[in-house]
Amino acid sequence: MGEVLKVQDVTIYFGGLLAVSGVNLSQSDGEILALIGPNGAGKTTLFNLLTGVYQPTSGRIFLYGEDITTLKLHQRVKKGISRTFQNIRLFSEMTALENVLVAHPDCNGEGIFNSVFSGSLKEKRRSTISDCEALLELVGLEDKLETLAGALPYGKQRLLEIARALATEPKLVLLDEPGAGMNSAEKEELSSLIMEITHTMKKNILLIEHDMKFVMNIADHIVVLDHGEKIAEGNPEEILQNPQVIEAYLGKGDFSLEEEDAAYAGD
Repeated sequence: MGEVLKVQDVTIYFGGLLAVSGVNLSQSDGEILALIGPNGAGKTTLFNLLTGVYQPTSGRIFLYGEDITTLKLHQRVKKGISRTFQNIRLFSEMTALENVLVAHPDCNGEGIFNSVFSGSLKEKRRSTISDCEALLELVGLEDKLETLAGALPYGKQRLLEIARALATEPKLVLLDEPGAGMNSAEKEELSSLIMEITHTMKKNILLIEHDMKFVMNIADHIVVLDHGEKIAEGNPEEILQNPQVIEAYLGKGDFSLEEEDAAYAGD
């Protein structure tokens, strides 16, 4: 398998505050990678570095071997990185379908311009709408095409964000707490969806998630941050048995999956 993502000695300061310190990680093609850690560990900051919201103070970021460290956010989207957000950022007054359409490459000015001069504008429009409807069907929202995003239940809004992220035709999808606010049944459906995105659509998934049981059931590889530093990485079994991880999450004592909800309330 090839290397999708490589983060090399990435550090960022905000004024005098060291938020992420010398982090190294890599993700192989076809692998579900989970980024976990206590509140304030630097997980979302690292996501913002990967997507171009922030520029690192030092270090490099590579996507399929290409250095993307200095690229802006929209340039990284074109290279194949998309994301969802910890705090949902949908266009609440637009329909579910419109929210997905706005992310589709053929709905930007360049795509429409090319369509006009190729003589296939109507066909392109139909194809684009069909693509977006298929993504909404994938996430189980095929009956909510004309529903305003703001009127959808919270869990459905999470799924709509995933559909919108997929509409950019990404190679790597970053999911920031995709299961937040979902009940156990919804999380089971989310787990199946992520598996389908990975194995059927051949997209790579990097996720942040506080639900440890969810992470352990879905992740191939896990990286653990604490106070901006990587303290551990490995497969789920190795992470569960790592003393540094146990102490970082729950303090000294036994690590119990049943206690994770209380341990990770909030961010």
